[in-house]
Amino acid sequence: MRRLTLLAAAIIMGLALLVPLLNLAVPPDSAFHIPDYLVPLLGKYLCFAILALALDLAWGYCGILSLGHGAFFALGGYAMGMYLMRQIGTRGVYAHPVLPDFMVFLNWKELPWYWYGFDMFWFACLMVMLVPGLLAFVFGWFAFRSRVTGVYLSIITQALTYALLLAFFRNDMGFGGNNGLTDFKDILGFNIQAQQTRAALFAATALILGMFLLLLLWIVQSRLGKVMVAVRDAESRTRFIGYRVEHVKLFAFTLSAVMAGIAGALYVPQVGIINPGEFSPANSIEIVIWTAVGGRGTLVGPIIGALSVNAGKSYFTAAFPDMWLLVLGALFVCVTLFLPRGIVGTLAEWWEKRPRKKKQQVPAAAMEAAE
Repeated sequence: MRRLTLLAAAIIMGLALLVPLLNLAVPPDSAFHIPDYLVPLLGKYLCFAILALALDLAWGYCGILSLGHGAFFALGGYAMGMYLMRQIGTRGVYAHPVLPDFMVFLNWKELPWYWYGFDMFWFACLMVMLVPGLLAFVFGWFAFRSRVTGVYLSIITQALTYALLLAFFRNDMGFGGNNGLTDFKDILGFNIQAQQTRAALFAATALILGMFLLLLLWIVQSRLGKVMVAVRDAESRTRFIGYRVEHVKLFAFTLSAVMAGIAGALYVPQVGIINPGEFSPANSIEIVIWTAVGGRGTLVGPIIGALSVNAGKSYFTAAFPDMWLLVLGALFVCVTLFLPRGIVGTLAEWWEKRPRKKKQQVPAAAMEAAE
């Protein structure tokens, strides 16, 4: 599995160079040219792959089935969206130098205090990690110390997501209400719609996905990773031999939330919008499906699951829009019944059990004669 993970990381980082090159340097009439619309679409898929990888750390290696990772993804997206909104300035519809258009429309007189600092990129990047990470840390601190596990923990995480969905829908929250944040212009001074900017965003997403893959490989192969697997498989026994199980869970859950927030931050400039719909509990359930289809506890599996399911979603929603949800449900049922370890997990199990050629054994009589 280590070799497969290293190979996957190398391929992903290679795509960070190959896709922008085929988009920017190859003529449009060439068969190898990647069209402009496909670059942000592939970037969006890679953001979902980071999100699935984040859930795999918590669920696949620590046994924490979170149905609320869409909330961490959305919080990271909103943090980046706030920075992008502050970059619009006087180019908005109402040409206000400080207030975003939706605040002017709603007769806000001054910028809310929690929007301060988002005109600086470094501050926005800090909030992308800090807000989801802090929420996960506080939530996990109380949940894991209280030994809330299993389906009860999953329900609570989904309730948290739904509560945030209702909160962000309100106009008085100062996040754009139902419409969310959109009409972005620049990022770091570059036109967000420019071909070169979109290629750079894709490259950044691919590099971060590759680095996260290597980071998690290092974690799961360390002593901490072995303890995480022990917590997943036998939590009571792990606690009995002296490990602080709640600390291990808290680490995995918090790091997973930070990764999800970074995925959301990369997603927003490539898609061009962030709204409360990203908090939908259905989105968090989809993340679980991606991870299960690819194979939880395999690192590479969730990436393959996220890419394949979302590529299928793009096709089926265009070809058979009324059938997509049925296809997704049938896929999850079939994987659960016939591929309980997911695509990569099943292939790895088959590879381990494959018949191997036995070395020819030299007869003992022949050995004695040779002596």
